[in-house]
Amino acid sequence: MSDKKNLGHNSKKDLLNKEVEHIDITSFDSRKIISSMKKMSFVSRETANAAGIFNQMIEDKDCTIFLTLAGSTSAAGCMHIYRDMVKYKMVDAIVATGASIIDMDFFEALGFKHYQGSQFHDDAELRKNYIDRIYDTYIDEDELQFCDKIICKIADGLEPKSYTSREFIHEIGKYLKKNAKKKNSLIETAYDSGVPIFCPAFTDSSAGFGLVMHQEKNPKKHITIDSVREFRELTEIKIRSKNSGLFMIGGGVPKNFIQDTVICAELLNKNVSMHKYAVQITVADSRDGACSSSTLKEASSWGKVDTTKEQMVFSEATTVLPLIASNAYHSGYWKNREHKNFAKIFG
Repeated sequence: MSDKKNLGHNSKKDLLNKEVEHIDITSFDSRKIISSMKKMSFVSRETANAAGIFNQMIEDKDCTIFLTLAGSTSAAGCMHIYRDMVKYKMVDAIVATGASIIDMDFFEALGFKHYQGSQFHDDAELRKNYIDRIYDTYIDEDELQFCDKIICKIADGLEPKSYTSREFIHEIGKYLKKNAKKKNSLIETAYDSGVPIFCPAFTDSSAGFGLVMHQEKNPKKHITIDSVREFRELTEIKIRSKNSGLFMIGGGVPKNFIQDTVICAELLNKNVSMHKYAVQITVADSRDGACSSSTLKEASSWGKVDTTKEQMVFSEATTVLPLIASNAYHSGYWKNREHKNFAKIFG
């Protein structure tokens, strides 16, 4: 009701006054909750099964764990979960949307914040104040455009040639080592840990705006993003892995991209197995034939995912991800893992 009373009367400062605080999975132990959920039904049991499969991935030293990110959970308070999954050796490679990595993680590494808002607020007033809305989360558009300009600046300083998104994000990691206002971002932690980050639709983000600005300034000598070569790079990680597991938030391009590495490897006459483990947390529906790039059982018909250890969790990720990740952290199987440092294979 308060939003309706204040329509047209709020300043940007009024609207951007309550920061989103990222949850800390190390500060609470969800193992008892997960254990209790095993004895329940519906999404609770799905969540407990997913937690068990994720622990099996971590316990399996031969398993390469791929984290895929789609949607806006990083902006909504899960950013530090993904960072800590990398820090505590639960992730070996990341495939994400450009927005998750640039508009959210890099954005905060530059010192900016996401803010709690309301999905019922007048969007015309938000636009007047140059505020972008993600459901009930606000972003300062002026700050986001500054982020675009820093991407342009980083690109301007690179040798003009083709780069994969992984290579460019590696350069962003170098930049943050010297210039980050907020230390220990996901990008910086992945850079330090040798965990490569791939964004197959990289230009669908602030990175895209920044790179367009870069090419406009440098029409004859500029960088480009080679998504074909990065598909080959990601496939190489799959080829070099004895077995693999997928931990997927949302679906879309990141999910499809990582699953397709199995088919790509086969077409290159490489002997690879289907992804042995798979967990997907999603609110997408399968009735339209999509489920944001198929259910895991459907993916098995394509030869992508083994159905022995897979679990769909039909839930909004911010509600169940903290429980699964905290359970994994406190179970401690990660203590017996080492970073696989796949970033080094690309030079």
